Amino acid sequence: MAFPQEQIYTIDDIYALPDGQRAELIDGRLYMVAPPKTIHQRLAVRFGQTIANYIDKQKGSCEVFMAPFAVFLNKNNKTYVEPDISVICDKNKVNEYGCNGAPDWIIEITSPSTSPVDYGVKLFKYRTAGVREYWIVNPLKNIVNVYDLEHEEMSNLYSFDEPIPVCIFEDFHIRITDLIQAGE
Repeated sequence: MAFPQEQIYTIDDIYALPDGQRAELIDGRLYMVAPPKTIHQRLAVRFGQTIANYIDKQKGSCEVFMAPFAVFLNKNNKTYVEPDISVICDKNKVNEYGCNGAPDWIIEITSPSTSPVDYGVKLFKYRTAGVREYWIVNPLKNIVNVYDLEHEEMSNLYSFDEPIPVCIFEDFHIRITDLIQAGE
């Protein structure tokens, strides 16, 4: 008895989606993306500004990209993600289509609908692809899971009120409560 085969999708299927419909592709499986809520957008903008300001102040070479921004984690055509925030320090990875390879730091702002993918599928995928640092920001619970994937450190859990150390930048901390207050 044969088991039913699940369809394997490719990046071509992502590009064939109707205008306005967003999805991510991980190992040939499509994950539909719903429009983000206002708190999600506020946090994404503040993160992007804060990180870009830090990099500029340090005269760093890293760049910050916000979704929708294509990240092709693998050399095959079966993985395409759009992290909320991607920090890329190797300019050779960036071209007109997005990032080819693993960003150095990824931030995902999770919601109830994306939580299983953010905490499971993406954590595994980002770790195996070579992402150095991964943050999962949960605005419903006011917590952040920080994964130092470069040093294979276990997750540290922070509240929005705590200064959160950025693993890839030694002297950089972000307190999310400050980000939220700056936007009000």
